[in-house]
Amino acid sequence: MFINISPSETGNNKGSSAQLVHYLDKENRLFSELETEHWFNGSEKQIDSYVVKRSMDRNIAKLSAHDAKFFLVNISPSQKEIVHLKMLEGRGAKEELKAFAIKIMDEYARNFHRKGINSNEDLLWFGKLENHRHYSAKDKEVKNGTAKRGEPKPGEQMHIQVIVSRKDITNSIKLSPMNNSRGSNQQHSKKIGQFDRVAFKASGEKVFDEMFDYRRTIGESFQYANTQKNGDLETRLTMVGQKDQQEKVQAVSAQEQHPNVSPQLLAGPGDTLLDLLLARAAFDPVSPALRNRKRKKRKTQQQELKF
Repeated sequence: MFINISPSETGNNKGSSAQLVHYLDKENRLFSELETEHWFNGSEKQIDSYVVKRSMDRNIAKLSAHDAKFFLVNISPSQKEIVHLKMLEGRGAKEELKAFAIKIMDEYARNFHRKGINSNEDLLWFGKLENHRHYSAKDKEVKNGTAKRGEPKPGEQMHIQVIVSRKDITNSIKLSPMNNSRGSNQQHSKKIGQFDRVAFKASGEKVFDEMFDYRRTIGESFQYANTQKNGDLETRLTMVGQKDQQEKVQAVSAQEQHPNVSPQLLAGPGDTLLDLLLARAAFDPVSPALRNRKRKKRKTQQQELKF
């Protein structure tokens, strides 16, 4: 699960949102033969682009010309996570991913630790589901000549982009996810907010796993990636050992479950039937009966957690 916060994909978030809104409408222009993907938020499913732009550009009370007006939250499940979602939900995968995005914005709100900012309902935000990604000049495939800039990337690429206003829904409270104030003046830090981007990114995979019964391996976790990037040598080596041990156990289990499948096909990380599905050119949806049973089980578990 990749979750990132940036000024915007167009590089400017200090002016109107018009350029970004137009950019995120690109699939509706490029793939006009497909069903139109509308903007959505926690209360509406079919929001027009002009409403998004107008709402964002009006929600800037007391912000100067040099202040950020909005931020972009990129919510990108891995290909393995998307296949799992499609196996579980079939044609309803898109709506389930949107429901997941709403919960992510709940986490975004709570991460500010600000009075009155408790859920996505306290934010001004709009999400847009995209089905494709394209190679950019930064991708290694373009640099080594195996792909061209602008070409679509293969595999499952469904993801969601969210524009969220710098000001809350009442247009009175400033909220910046780029602020991680940890100063000695705790009262001041609480007043301006203490957004923990590491905690926010980690919350995404936790929400996904709980919503969709996803069994995440150590190698897939944000904790593993973050440790390998920022941790000390001892901690990095410890986690690599844990990851290798888990993969060995999974390889043995996968071979026992699928004795007629070549061991070479089951030799990669996280060796399960799900990994085999990822390698197939075509995707065969799971039966409706099995999908309904899994959905019912998941909803029952979620209801139990509330109590």
